[in-house]
Order: sequence, then structure tokens, then C-alpha cells
Amino acid sequence: MQIAAEEESRLVARSRQGDLQAFNSLVEMYQGITYNLCLRLLGSPEAAEDATQEAFLSAFRHIADFRGGSFRSWLLRIAANAATDELRRRRRRPQIPLESAPDGEGPAYQVADSSPGPEAVALRREVIRQVEAGLLTLPGDQRLAVVLSDVQGLSYDEVAQVTGATLGTVKSRISRGRERLRRYLSERGTFGSGAASL
Repeated sequence: MQIAAEEESRLVARSRQGDLQAFNSLVEMYQGITYNLCLRLLGSPEAAEDATQEAFLSAFRHIADFRGGSFRSWLLRIAANAATDELRRRRRRPQIPLESAPDGEGPAYQVADSSPGPEAVALRREVIRQVEAGLLTLPGDQRLAVVLSDVQGLSYDEVAQVTGATLGTVKSRISRGRERLRRYLSERGTFGSGAASL
């Protein structure tokens, strides 16, 4: 972990001097976590792609404003703001997709490991779909805190850095968000399907 922090610091320093290749390395390091955060906040792959791209563009434009500390936390804060802006934009201008999946349930996913049977794969997809739908019912501040903590694996301190909230507020948002998500899943019978760990 120390080597990664040192590498990150070196890349940030070079990026601040205008080294585009160094910034591209930071993008490669954090594009997955940034996209995943935006996807969980927005619930749409297209919207998440737009917000992720905007977050990296904004980070590049404002890299000189980075004051040190955790670059990941700084970037995720920018991404959360970009996702919020994208959500506002899409609410003002609803978009109708040109193509939809034949069954209307979204894109088909390929199973990486063929060992589980089709029933297990379908059940897992349904649980994931229910959790994602449940996340979208949470108020924005709770959704962001729960996604950062439970999906992205950030510590409470890191969530506080990303959100700009106090540690107590973060703990409260996560607790309330988890409880609302549990209720949502329980009402739909999802807990019996393998989501009991939430």
C-alpha cells in the first residue's frame, strides 16, 4: 500500500507540472472505482460514463488546486459532484434510449465462471438488480455514503473526506442508508435470496 501511495504522489506531482502521461496513469489507476461510484449513484451506465468523463476532465483542469492528502478521496469527491450534476441534467432533460434490450430488462451479462448453473446466475442477477434499485431509492447523501463505504470499501474517515461531512454525520448517513436499504430489500423478499449480509 505504501508503494502505491508513493507512486500516486509522484504521478500527482508530475501531473501538476503538466505531464499528461502521468495524469493518464492516474486515470488508469482510478477509472474503475470512479465509474463504479458514478454508476451506483446514477443507476445508468451511460450517465455514469458521462459523469466519470466529466470528473476526470475536471480533475485535470483543477489538478493545481489539489492540496495534498488522498488523491483518491479528492477525485471521488469530484466524481460525486459530477454525478449529482449529471443527475440534475438528466432530470431536466429525460432521455429515451434509441435501442433497448429485447426483454426490456437491460443489457445481457456474460458469466465469467461457467460453474454456477443458470438458476444461480439468474438469482444472483436479481439480487444485484434489487440492491441497485434499492440504492437508487435512498436520499442522495445516504446513497453516496453507503456506496463509498459498502461498495467502494472506503473507511469512515475517507468517506468523511470525500463528502466533506463530519465523521458522526457519515456514520449516521451510513446507518440510516443501510437500514432503509434493508427495509427495501426485505419488503421485496430479497433477504431470503442471499442479500442477508447487508
